[in-house]
Amino acid sequence: MSQKYEISRPLPPNVKRAATILQWSGNVGFWGQLVLGVLAAALLFLSLAGLVAQQKSTEGTSFSVFCSVAGVISLVISILICFRYKKIAQLMRNPDAKLRPKKSSTLRLIRAGLLSNLVGIFLSIIGAEGFVGILWRKLSNIPQGAAVYDTSKLPTPSEILLLLANTHTILCHFAGIVVGLYLLDRLDR
Repeated sequence: MSQKYEISRPLPPNVKRAATILQWSGNVGFWGQLVLGVLAAALLFLSLAGLVAQQKSTEGTSFSVFCSVAGVISLVISILICFRYKKIAQLMRNPDAKLRPKKSSTLRLIRAGLLSNLVGIFLSIIGAEGFVGILWRKLSNIPQGAAVYDTSKLPTPSEILLLLANTHTILCHFAGIVVGLYLLDRLDR
């Protein structure tokens, strides 16, 4: 009985390099966005709970809240794409060249991650702009040097938390864009 032994060929250097870059970038993007994203989502949901508890809605908050939530949902998609980078890096280390992902499909995934981050950062900026406008309107209606007896005219902590949640979400998307651009620069050669 003769057994066939297949001699595995070593990975080409460019495939090893690409797998290492994808693994490293996937880890940085995944963990960086996950940690900052959990903080952004927690701030968002705390502020939403505060707004619901107040049972009064400032004019214009609903669209800003929608943009903020959509920005966080886009962030979740970006985190999943960064996790996928790590899985692709593992597949690239397969000695069988037929089972390795194609370069074109990997670059498409990186572009999809960039698009997710760009849409998310746009929505988060729109949400933050809306909240800044709301805060400005409230503060500009208070006369200079006047004592404020009607606290409904003051910004609430929930509104400020919503602004903070948006800025954290923007930072998360910025990190994802940096990772995506780094990957495009390193892998699209």
